[in-house]
Amino acid sequence: MDILIMKIGGSIQDKLPESFYKTIAHLQQTKKCYPVIVHGGGPMINDLLKKLDIPTTFINGLRVTTTEVLQVVEMVLSGSINNEIVTQCQIQQLQAIGLSGIDHGLLKVKPVQTTEAIGFVGEVTEVNTAFLMELLENNIIPVISPIGMDEMGQHYNINGDMAASAIAKALGGKLAFISNVPGVMKRKKNELKIYSSLTKGEAEQQIKDEIITDGMIPKVRSAIGSLSIQMKQAVILNGLEPEDIASYLKGNQVGTKFVYKEEAAYV
Repeated sequence: MDILIMKIGGSIQDKLPESFYKTIAHLQQTKKCYPVIVHGGGPMINDLLKKLDIPTTFINGLRVTTTEVLQVVEMVLSGSINNEIVTQCQIQQLQAIGLSGIDHGLLKVKPVQTTEAIGFVGEVTEVNTAFLMELLENNIIPVISPIGMDEMGQHYNINGDMAASAIAKALGGKLAFISNVPGVMKRKKNELKIYSSLTKGEAEQQIKDEIITDGMIPKVRSAIGSLSIQMKQAVILNGLEPEDIASYLKGNQVGTKFVYKEEAAYV
């Protein structure tokens, strides 16, 4: 049975239809996959920071995280959003447990290395896979907020896409970014076309050409960064069309797949 790591973007989390969670329930109950949910929360974090008059900025799609910003990020991610997703799972009779990357040493991190000051932003160095597998084997869905901790006990904000990528790579699972768009798109002959697949080189070229921009950059880089001989693909799927998840697990073409070695194609 496949392990399916789903990253739910903050821009779509409160827009997901009930059918999304029904689909997850069906996939687990019919033993099509072990679901793992990782979530973001950018819009809600932005709203609370604005209410508290705390400035927030981004560098290459990553939120500059001061001590003040980190406190708000933890409050939103590990509090309200995590609880809401767990609630929606349990409405569908799914056994779900809300976790942050700090719980049980789930996500160990180190500071992201950049040429610019970005504050307490971490990248995952180790995932407690034994703990996650114990939950999955007992039919419990982990719902993970992307907060991690280093060896000194310092907490870090982790980009949700990057956290999901690290978890998928560690578990050897399939990685799906659940978004409010059907994939990576490009205007072609006055029409928006979806790339059915992109390689690492092709995706990086799209970033360079500013076809892929803003918050889609870490999503795409996380997808291609997760690729290896053991993990040959990741995908961006439209969460507003939850049947796409089941279709993807059947091997059908949906969304944009990021592949280890293939040519890009349009739908």
